[in-house]
Amino acid sequence: MATWQYERTVRTRGRELCDVTAEVAGCVRESGVAVGLCTVFVQHTSASLIIQENADPAVLRDLTRWMAKVAPEGSEWEHDAEGPDDMPAHARAAITKTSESVPVRDGRLLLGTWQGLYLWEHRAQSHQRRLVVHISGDASV
Repeated sequence: MATWQYERTVRTRGRELCDVTAEVAGCVRESGVAVGLCTVFVQHTSASLIIQENADPAVLRDLTRWMAKVAPEGSEWEHDAEGPDDMPAHARAAITKTSESVPVRDGRLLLGTWQGLYLWEHRAQSHQRRLVVHISGDASV
């Protein structure tokens, strides 16, 4: 078994769900792994990763509205060093994940039919977010 590690930068446009599926799939192809595991990690405390539906954009809009209710901007937060969206972004990242793992077979991510991998930007302004893509596996079965 061998391992590969890639770093990718994703530029967000502010609070949004960015589909990074193709970027991560490209890393899997580049690695040459036929069977294994791909783990993606975001190196930030105010952004997160989720696997979610990629067919109906209404799902992502609904999730965005729901998250705004769960961790709203406002004066109830003590930590606001970088503005009113600072602590809500940390809270949103705390209830989601900083990493996702997806099996690899036949050199492809084994996501379900309606699944995509998303970087969830929780801050209001655009940012450059760093992803570490770690792939372990065998090149041939």
